[in-house]
Order: sequence, then structure tokens, then C-alpha cells
Amino acid sequence: MNYPKIILNKGKEVSPLRFHPWIFSGAIAKKDAGINEGDIVEVYSSQNQFLAIGYYANGSIAIRIISFTKTVIDESFWFEKINKAYNYRKQLNILNENTNVCRLFFGEGDGASGLILDLYNGHVVFQAHSWGIYLQKENVVEALKKVLGTTLKSIYNKSAETLLKQFAENVQNGFLFGGESEVLVKENDHTFKIDFVGGQKTGFFVDQRENRKLLSGYSENKTVLNTFSYTGGFSVYACAAGASMVHSVDVSKPAIELCNKNIELNNCKNHESFAADTFEYLKEKQNIYDIIILDPPAFAKNRDSKHNAIQAYKRLNATAIKLIKPNGLLFTFSCSGVVDKFLFYNTIASAAMEARRNVKVLHYLNQPADHPVTPYFPEGEYLKGMVLWVE
Repeated sequence: MNYPKIILNKGKEVSPLRFHPWIFSGAIAKKDAGINEGDIVEVYSSQNQFLAIGYYANGSIAIRIISFTKTVIDESFWFEKINKAYNYRKQLNILNENTNVCRLFFGEGDGASGLILDLYNGHVVFQAHSWGIYLQKENVVEALKKVLGTTLKSIYNKSAETLLKQFAENVQNGFLFGGESEVLVKENDHTFKIDFVGGQKTGFFVDQRENRKLLSGYSENKTVLNTFSYTGGFSVYACAAGASMVHSVDVSKPAIELCNKNIELNNCKNHESFAADTFEYLKEKQNIYDIIILDPPAFAKNRDSKHNAIQAYKRLNATAIKLIKPNGLLFTFSCSGVVDKFLFYNTIASAAMEARRNVKVLHYLNQPADHPVTPYFPEGEYLKGMVLWVE
């Protein structure tokens, strides 16, 4: 099959030859007539050398590559792509008898920019972050049926929140297969209720699995504060590990209700939750907590908001470092893609200086293996964190 053709300016073939999956609009010399948003296109160098296949967008990122070999983009293509991602996770034992939740497909890390698939005990949440991927949803659905077979229970489309406004208004969230919305999953033998219909993102922050496990090793007999707690992932791990007291704080009342349900599902004690703004809650909380977890939403969603985000991270962390008990542990994170790990770490260092307390870095944290980062696309490393020991 021949797809519409796009030819790059001389010298702009370097990026796709290095397997970077984005081509910017300024790299394009000419293109076939009639190419629309989301259309599959073939990319060629100025010397007419085939480079890649991707889908087109009217934006600064004009082409998102989904294959560096000439192929047909159909159901078989998506089966091979998703099956490879599924087998990778099985080979790493991410999915096992104690864990049936993971990110099944992670955009560029698994070779298809814009596609997110989260697996919740046989239920898949499909999120398209671009119109080109959304147009492939029928092929993706049929591929998922073949990859997961009889273990597949449902597929839920949750793309209305992630597509650009001009496309999202024509999209409705809903089931593409099956229809069960009340879901229980196991993560490291802890039970969680997932609300992928009404919850944030796809219903659960699957990217913090290994960091929650790390917290378990420090929590016994400790007082723990989990801020921006959402549905209580860190709280459940701390309680189950024997924390003497765990407090969960989130501004969302529905999130707190689901947090309380998860605490109950795991028979956890010594827990109390608060529907409150974290910055307000932290006032007058001196020397109460041995461990504080700061896992805020992305303060910076684009480069224009980066400066304000850095100030917010600094203020939040300085406050926590000032308040934490002597010899306490601070688990601090950023999921803002435009705030790289070096800038984040420098911001935390500035916060510690402002708090005027001595700290030691125990761990540098990042996203787990089901959110793979390739050397060809370092931009995929969005989650970064640190564990600090505070004198």
C-alpha cells in the first residue's frame, strides 16, 4: 500500500535515522496534496530515501513515527506491536500472581507515539493522545482481543480528556468492548479498587509501583503523611508495612472516598484521611511525621508554565523539609515532562537550602520498566523523584 509522501529538507533525515520518533514541521520540504490530520504518511529524505511511516498532525510536531520500516498499518501491524509490548512485560515478570495491573503500552517507549494502554486485571483502558492514534482505535481493539484472548474482559476508551479540544468535542468516552466498570486489581499483593470511568488519568497511578514498594521497607512503626494521595496507593503500602499512623491528604473528596475504600479492602489500621489542599494542610504540622510523601500532579504542563512550576515545587518541598521530624524521610516526585531530572534535583537542593536543614540523598527514583525509556527518546523519562534523609 502506498501512503501519501512527505519529503524532508536536506540534513533533516538525521533525526529519523537516529530513531527519534518526532519530525517537526520545520523539517518538511514538501508533501503530497490532500494530507489531513491523522493520516498515515511515508517520510523520505531529500535524496528520496525511505525513512519512516507515521501519522500527520497540523502542529509543531508534524509527524509521529510508528514504524521505521515500510509496512502496512492495519490490524496485523498493531497486533505485532502490542504483542511485543505484552511479552516484554511478561518476560520481566511485571505481571505475575501478585500483580495484575500495569501499563501495557507506553507511547514512544513501545514504539507508537500517542498510544497509552493500561491493563487492570483483564480490563484495558485505551487513551489516544493524538487524533492519528484515535483513528486507529478499531485496529487496536481487534489487536488487543487477539493478544489477550480469553483473559480480556473489557476495553474502555478514555480519550476525551487527552485529545486536543477540536477533536475531543467529537469523542465520547465509553466501552469499546465489554462493560464492567467496577474493577479490583492486585499490585504486589495489595488490593485496589479502580475507577477508570470517573477517576483521574486511567484510574490509577501505575507508574509508582516500585516506589510504593520501596516505601514499605521504611514504614514500620513510622508516622507517615501521604500528600496528593489520590486513591491511597502509598498509604496502603505504608499501613500494610506496619506504620504506626498514616494520614492521606487530597483536595478531591471522591479520591479520598476511594482511598478509604482501598484502606478497608486491605484491612489496614491506623489510617485517617483529609479532603484538603496540601499547602494548607501542611501549616502547623511541625515534628509530627517521620515520612512525608510529595507526589503532586504536573505543575508544568508546558514550557510556558515551567518557571511557576519550579517555584511551586520549591515552596512545597521547603515546607515539608522544615516540618518533618528529625531523621525523617522525604519521598518527593515530579511528573512534569518539561521539568527534567536535573532541574528537579536542583530545585530540591534549593528547597533544602531554604529550609536550612542538612539532607542526604538515599535514592534517585524514576518510572518502572512498564513505562520504558529508550535512548532514542529520552523525553519519555517524565517521572523523577528522590528519597531524602533529613537531619
